[in-house]
Amino acid sequence: MEKEEAEAEVEMWKFIFGFVEMAVVKCAIELGVAEAMETHGGAVSLSSLSSAVGCSPSDLNRIMRFLVSRRVFKEAETSEAEPCYQQTVLSLRLMTRGENGMADLLLLKSSPVMLAPWHALSARLRGKVSSSFDAAHGEEIWGYAASHPAHSKLMNDAMACHARLAVSAILNGCPEVFDGVSSLVDVGGGNGATLRTLIKSRPLISGINFDLPHVVSAAPKCNGVEFVGGDMFDSVPTADAAFINWVLHDWGDKECIQILEKCREAVPREKGKVIIVDAVIEEKENREEGGKSTLKDMGLMLDMSMMAYTTTGKERTLKEWDYVIKKAGFSRYTVKPILTIQSVIEAYP
Repeated sequence: MEKEEAEAEVEMWKFIFGFVEMAVVKCAIELGVAEAMETHGGAVSLSSLSSAVGCSPSDLNRIMRFLVSRRVFKEAETSEAEPCYQQTVLSLRLMTRGENGMADLLLLKSSPVMLAPWHALSARLRGKVSSSFDAAHGEEIWGYAASHPAHSKLMNDAMACHARLAVSAILNGCPEVFDGVSSLVDVGGGNGATLRTLIKSRPLISGINFDLPHVVSAAPKCNGVEFVGGDMFDSVPTADAAFINWVLHDWGDKECIQILEKCREAVPREKGKVIIVDAVIEEKENREEGGKSTLKDMGLMLDMSMMAYTTTGKERTLKEWDYVIKKAGFSRYTVKPILTIQSVIEAYP
């Protein structure tokens, strides 16, 4: 019992200071610590690093001490009298450039706009507000992005970051998904990062980046990709296959079915398919105990995010995916896990 009490106290302190890790990592990203170390190459001393990022050596030493304790960076053994640091595989993820960089995702999730809705989560559950995001900002998340260009850019950069990770995971884990596809429409494709990444590996695919007009109008152009503005609830441009990445979890079952129906109508009945990239929440009996931080367990955190940011959005179990896919008129589907939070679901008309 004493051991359980001691463990409970430690866990509670982790909850109390849970924001600290995110805030300190955000600080390191904003300072450009990982980029400065990458530019320097090899081990870099505290004084050199503080000069490169423009801050006090004593303050930076405390930040780096914390991040080293979390294995974000590592302390290098050198002949220097002061601390020296080296990059790790994890610290490379703090960079805004590079195919594995995840800085833009953290900058979005840690922004004041995206943190505020969490304070209204209990009010949403009690039915006092329909949406935590609406309660915090006076409008739903997509309307807010449309009227606030800076936040819209933050969202698009984060989604582009995720798109690169997802496409890389698909190409490494199940590249056959794109076999025989000569044209692909990316539904909710944001600034086109998914198709830009994909076409580098599959140059024969003709891409259509489809999103709201204000999103595609700000997207950088790309050879081999047509940018089309519209509303996925009305219609989706036709192609051999539709690709829908991290979109359906934003919506409840009714809207999800509507979107899938439009996607089904956009692809050929005989040889077409809709490629869904989204989380599949494991059933309780298959879930690891103890709240272990595995990639698939992150789906539960994503589900909480959907509760904070959307009115009806949610992550789905396989049974819930089965329901919306069949209700949308698809005859069959397959599910393939990949080395990221999501799985790949191929749905056939």
